[in-house]
Parts: sequence; structure tokens; C-alpha cells
Amino acid sequence: MSLKCTVQKDDFIEGLSVLQNVTNKRGTLAILSNILIEATTNGLVLTGTDLEVGLQIFVPAEVDAIGSLTLPSKKIYEIVRESGSASLVIEETENSWVTISAGKSVYNLAGIQSEEYPAFPEYDEEGLVPLEAPVFLDLIDKVIFSIAGEQENIYSLTSVLIEKEKIDSVSYLRMISSDGHRLSIMEKDVAVDVDHLGIEDITLIPKKGIQELRKFCENRDTIDVSFSRKQLVVKDKRAVMVVRLKHGEFPHYRAIVQAVPMDNCIKINRLLFLESLKRINLFTEDVFHTIQLRIEGETMVLSSQNADIGNAKDELKVTYDGEPLTLGFNCRYFIETLQVMECEEVEAYINSENSPCLMRSALDKGFTSIIMPMQL
Repeated sequence: MSLKCTVQKDDFIEGLSVLQNVTNKRGTLAILSNILIEATTNGLVLTGTDLEVGLQIFVPAEVDAIGSLTLPSKKIYEIVRESGSASLVIEETENSWVTISAGKSVYNLAGIQSEEYPAFPEYDEEGLVPLEAPVFLDLIDKVIFSIAGEQENIYSLTSVLIEKEKIDSVSYLRMISSDGHRLSIMEKDVAVDVDHLGIEDITLIPKKGIQELRKFCENRDTIDVSFSRKQLVVKDKRAVMVVRLKHGEFPHYRAIVQAVPMDNCIKINRLLFLESLKRINLFTEDVFHTIQLRIEGETMVLSSQNADIGNAKDELKVTYDGEPLTLGFNCRYFIETLQVMECEEVEAYINSENSPCLMRSALDKGFTSIIMPMQL
């Protein structure tokens, strides 16, 4: 039967806009740039996938005739966005074409038969566990900035490692990311028993999946979550997302953390340090963003040099009673770390001029950042 329905613009555009990041990706299969529209007795089900992330959204609609077909995701989104009508009528005609009527505007758009669209992954409804969405938001925000780019040869570094742990009957979720030059760790206690989550020893969520998971959690209080060996499922009453997980090795991050001695501490005002770094970064080389930190007594001197435009120097008051240190670091790594922290005073642990810098604070509970040094 040919699809025919009436849908409100605001409802439709909300669903279509969420799907854009999943479907608008250049790939080898042309149909992946389309969304699947299924008209059921209850309303519309919109589906988008890039074979790594699949997203299904329910949109209320008045359905005159049930059916399904696929339409170009970007073009249908643009049509609805620019429509001056509060509602749209979508009617399938011959050969998978549709007529879209929006007030006095009429559009004819070519689609592709729904039979060619990849099947949405199956999942077990009974395996879903309710979790607070803000927990995932906080975990993701503390680690997403240090995931390796897609050009990284070690593909596991283009993902986030997620772990579960119970300590004295308290359940924790932990996320870890690294691009090979820095390491970010964030853990939070959760109200549910993590034994019910099928998180394996090495469970890797790809960067695209993490980005879409973050968007899914926004403006939601709770979500239902399940992990299996192959996929992560998140769901609420109106949407479900399935992310294909990766498998492989991940750096032994615990050993890296334990290798940093915790007896040589520099205490720095976080916001003053961040502002100083942003000023100094104006004169770093574009590729490595190298800066020098000279720490002696209660003074830290930050400096940078660019062969083409000049140099900069800034000075900060710190709390430190160790031996003088002259250090080289990527300025951008410090900036991105300090931006996700919330404390007034950050504690930086640096043992020597060739050792990594570990940063944490009592206020940023569960968060640890390690940044590797650079040769000056």
C-alpha cells in the first residue's frame, strides 16, 4: 500500500534534524544518505544509519495509509525547514516518488524502495537498564576532547573505553580516552547495579557513537541502556539508538597513572592558568602548540615562540616548594583539560622535566588527566 500521512512541521523537523548527523556522511552506499520513513497505525517511524550508528525516532502523525519508503535525508529536511505551513501531507505516488504538500507549496521528490534499506539491528528489550542521562553527559564531556582523530593508525584510540566496577557495593561507570599524547579518565557512581550491564573487559565506543550518545542524552532525565558484545543500545519513549562497538586493545591506563609520583605537587588557580595559556597560545607554532613552563619557588613563567610572528611571555603565582623545573608541553592539551574542570585550584603533579603531568582536584571528583611532555 502507498504511504499517505499528515504530519505537523514542528514534530517532523525535530525528528529530521536529529537524523542529519547520522545520514549526511559520504559513503559507498547511496541509500545511506536517505532516511527510512515508515507510516504505522500509531504515527511515523524515522530511521537513519551509517552502519556504525543507527537511530530510530517516533513522530506523531495522522496516517491515512500505512507504508514505507526512503527519501533523501538532507533534501526532505530542507523542504520541511523552509516550509511556511504548520503541517505537511506526504503521499507516495508511482515508482517511490512522493508528493509533499505544504500549504500552497507542492514538492515532488524521488525516493528509493524501503526494501533496499539496511535492517535496523535487533536488541533485547528486557536487557535494558534505566540510567540517569546526566551521568553519561558528565562522563562524555570529561573525555571526548582527547579521543584520537580518525587519521590515527591505532584504531582503538579513536574510541572511548567504558568500564564498570563495584567497590564496597557501590557501582561505578568509567570512561577513558587517549590520543597517544594525553589520557583522560572520568568515573561516576551510579544508582543501578552495574552487574546488569553487559560491559566486557574491553568495550570500545567509537567516536561517532560517543558524539551521538551525547546528543541523545541532552534534555533527557533518564535513558534505558544495554550493552552486548557487538552493540550499545540507548532508548526512551520516542527514540532508540544502536551503536556498533569496537574490539581490540587499549593502553594500560592504570599503569600510566601509577607511574606518576604524587609527591611533587604544583597548585595553580585554574582560571588564571587557563587565561594565561590562551594568551601564550597566540604565539605557538600551529602544529604542536609548544610552550615552555619555568617553575621556580612560587612563580610559573609561561613562554612561547613563533618563528614567523614573534614570542610571548606571561607569569603566574603558584604554590610549589620543589626543585626548579623547565618543562615543554602542548599548550592546547592544557587548555582543553582545564576547560572541562570546575575547580578553583588545580593540582598538577610533575616529577621531573621529562615526566608526564597529572592533573586533578578534589572538586572534580573522579576526573584525572595526564599530559605527556614535549622536548624543547
